Amino acid sequence: MTRFPVPDVEDLPEDIQERIVQEEADAGFIANVFLAMAYRPSQFRAFFQYYDALVEDTELDRAEIEMIIVAVSGANDCLYCNVAHGALARIYADDPQIAEQLISNHRTANVSEERRAMLDFAVKLTENQAEIGEDDFERLREHGYSRRAIWDIGSVAAFFNLSNRMAHLADMRPNDEFYGLGR
Repeated sequence: MTRFPVPDVEDLPEDIQERIVQEEADAGFIANVFLAMAYRPSQFRAFFQYYDALVEDTELDRAEIEMIIVAVSGANDCLYCNVAHGALARIYADDPQIAEQLISNHRTANVSEERRAMLDFAVKLTENQAEIGEDDFERLREHGYSRRAIWDIGSVAAFFNLSNRMAHLADMRPNDEFYGLGR
């Protein structure tokens, strides 16, 4: 992060230190987003509480969540999320090529028709939100997505529109470790 100071972990509130230590233990490194968001501790807490809800209490599987994140982040030109969540998409989809396909053009990515409909909706919500209409919801229902799943698709897309903009604001850079994961 180049636009705002990155706090020292030992200077952060205890609950945030604990979260960062746990994330480092799980991943083997501290993802830069944790350090960047720690600049504002109350916002760190809210950001990660909502992120946790999106990935833990959902009708979507984790590969679908990461695909949405990468397609939205590709539309938003977010280097941090493209690289970090691209790694997670490769891992959860068990596909070493999926991230670059989604970043470049989700419409030509090697995904099922159901997932293409999901990604079309997420990207439309990102690029042309005022044009979302009942036909978009009907297409998702035709592909088997429940009302709750459609909410979850929209929630992940909306949250990562926020996240992408925060990454741009802070000039967050992806950790080197992300580039090789899932290859």
